[in-house]
Amino acid sequence: MKPRPVPPRKASGKRPRPVAPDSASRSKPRSQPVAPAVPSPKEAAASTWTFLTNHSHVLVLLSRSPSLVLREVALRVGITERAVQRIIADLEAGGVIEREKVGRQNHYQVRTDQPLRHRLESHRTIGDILDLFRDTPETA
Repeated sequence: MKPRPVPPRKASGKRPRPVAPDSASRSKPRSQPVAPAVPSPKEAAASTWTFLTNHSHVLVLLSRSPSLVLREVALRVGITERAVQRIIADLEAGGVIEREKVGRQNHYQVRTDQPLRHRLESHRTIGDILDLFRDTPETA
């Protein structure tokens, strides 16, 4: 079998860039891109988890400031407003908070007498958890 001849490439239609005669002496050497340091799975896991869930973070904030707007809750917890909306819906559905409309704002009442939901913690109440954070200063 004979090899097929390769057809010549068509011109791309772009004109070549003019090069100044002494541009080589003025150009900076290109630095090689540096790959970002990738943490080991152990390091990544150590830096991303917390003991409390976003649900508990939202609950602590609402117990301190019942009229806090969702945008502020989202900023302080570090999640999206949409995530805060879902969490508040979960907390309402679970009977942990009650929402009352005051003018154009929502006011949240935390039901501190409600037991915690997990069977290992059900002997404790929401109020017991919130008491742990009562005297701690809030850092934004």
